[in-house]
Amino acid sequence: MSQAQTISTNDRVTIELADNGVAHVRFVRPEKMNALDAEMFDSMIEAAQTLASTQGVRVVVLSGEGRAFCAGIDLSNFTNSSDGGERRLETRTHGNTNKFQEVAFQWRRLGVPVIAAVHGVCFGGGLQIASGADIRIVHPETRMSVMEMKWGLVPDMAGYALWRGLVRDDVLRELVYTNREFSGAEAQTLGFATYVEKDPLARAMEIAEVIAGKNPDAIRAAKRLQDAMHDRQTDEILMMESVEQDSISRTKNQIEAVMSSMQKRPGKFDEVEVA
Repeated sequence: MSQAQTISTNDRVTIELADNGVAHVRFVRPEKMNALDAEMFDSMIEAAQTLASTQGVRVVVLSGEGRAFCAGIDLSNFTNSSDGGERRLETRTHGNTNKFQEVAFQWRRLGVPVIAAVHGVCFGGGLQIASGADIRIVHPETRMSVMEMKWGLVPDMAGYALWRGLVRDDVLRELVYTNREFSGAEAQTLGFATYVEKDPLARAMEIAEVIAGKNPDAIRAAKRLQDAMHDRQTDEILMMESVEQDSISRTKNQIEAVMSSMQKRPGKFDEVEVA
């Protein structure tokens, strides 16, 4: 059985890394249903940065403590802006994103797969954070909504960039324009959920363990290809497939993947070097 150690913790986000390479990121503001305040934004960004630079991380699971995954923006943020209102949202603070977009888009940018285990409530910004994951496991009774129109706003935490390929265009328009609430069970038919499960975290961990047992070089390459296929032209994608495969083929880890599969045993892979 895998043992886990806490590699980062504060009063908003905790990270535990198991010896099999599964990192569990927990949002720990249960008294506010993990709503996003200024400290939560900063802590989530710090968490992803920590994971990106930590040796041995192979897959990440996101979950929320208490009754919710994330209830969206803490409404007090409307009157208590984390930057005092001095910085416009157009200002790019993290490459191609602002801080608010980064808390969702960073999970898509992270070099390893990310799985969101969603329960309770997943509204607005919380839904956009979950959408940043590669895979979403959702409890059937989860309350979900593209909530922003309720407050006279539009989704602006990278939702539109992340929902491409997930949600049909006319369905997304209806959900944005009406901000209607839908269940976790419906979320799968709409495109927001990969699987619907009574115990989302348990299923997320099961999938994470499977991914963690694969060649980490190939897993990272597959995520790069997956991210590129929606944005690049066909010729670029074809070339990228070839380049990635050439960089993996006949390496120690790729040979170990073959041998461990033939011998029906867990693979013993070298870890990917991180900056």
